[in-house]
Amino acid sequence: MATKNKEKIDDVVFSYDTDINALEEENKFLRETVENLRREVDHFKKPPLLVCEIKELRGEKAIVRLQNGNEFFVDVSESCKGLKPGDSVLAEQKNLTVVEKIPVSKKFNVEKFVIIEKPKVNWDDVGGLKHQEREIKEVIELPLKKPHLFKKVGIHPPKGILLHGPPGTGKTLLAKAVASSTNSTFIEIVASELVQKFIGEGAKLVNEIFQLAREKSPSIIFIDELDALAATRVDIGTSGEREVQRTFMQLLAEIDGFKNLDNVKIIGCTNREDILDPAITRPGRLDRRIKVNLPDEVSRKEIFRIHTKNMKLEKKTDTEKIVKNMKEFSGAEVKAVCTEAGYFAIRKNRDYVKEDDFLSAITKIKESKAEGNNEFLRMFG
Repeated sequence: MATKNKEKIDDVVFSYDTDINALEEENKFLRETVENLRREVDHFKKPPLLVCEIKELRGEKAIVRLQNGNEFFVDVSESCKGLKPGDSVLAEQKNLTVVEKIPVSKKFNVEKFVIIEKPKVNWDDVGGLKHQEREIKEVIELPLKKPHLFKKVGIHPPKGILLHGPPGTGKTLLAKAVASSTNSTFIEIVASELVQKFIGEGAKLVNEIFQLAREKSPSIIFIDELDALAATRVDIGTSGEREVQRTFMQLLAEIDGFKNLDNVKIIGCTNREDILDPAITRPGRLDRRIKVNLPDEVSRKEIFRIHTKNMKLEKKTDTEKIVKNMKEFSGAEVKAVCTEAGYFAIRKNRDYVKEDDFLSAITKIKESKAEGNNEFLRMFG
């Protein structure tokens, strides 16, 4: 009996000891969890560090520039050695003391604002622009492919060209074709995107675009809607106008800053050549102007042939009649007619396109143009 009681007591004591150990382990785990949470809360309470750029070093101090363009003369932490102008650093919010250098990313911020591609457009895809094609080959393609010819003769090719004319006439297509023929990186930007809301950001973007172009050379910088940035300057004191002019001046400085035979070429594009500032088209900048007009009947026929080469047409289709009905159509509108004609065929469950499909498509495009003109007149007439 005593033995049994002793065994029961031992079991109770063992169970008690086991519970104590389990509770102690759980208590230890909870204390560690609380401590980790306390450290995490303390970490979250710390103010964030500011990202800034070293502009100039003066002994143990430095002039730093913040993202908004403001500059400050600040201390540099002893642990932060080997700094040089242009480095990106972290600084405390309170007194802007530089506490850490951060590595510069190889990825350009400007890549968010541009389209970078290797075009696959051939000269065979460009129709009705033989004169413009010859000029752009002389100014862009020849210096990139055979720079030694210019060195032998002792002349400097233009740094860039200006394509101007009505919308949809093939200006972008010409630029992509020459980029493809020279195996160049095509960097496409819209001029209005360069004007940023923060002072100095637009100029910085322009600088980064040209850095990017040099990194990926041979390259072609295609600036669409150039008139949004390079319109004739006026004496208006608004901050927006000053920022546009600051960005424009940076663009001019970048164009002047590289040599004619560098593997970077600039193609500007505009529908409003008449309002451009003379500074952008003076000799040494975009001094070669190439006008891209609406195609004539011969050119429209060539463009029509390019866009219908993969289409199945009815044998009795009168292409001459179709082309004559597209008088004053741009190249883009000719392409739109071919697309719409294909839709008319699909709606009628046909795998070929008839002459009536093209004529119906022409009527639709004409009506769309008329509605657009009427809307413009209602708004601004």
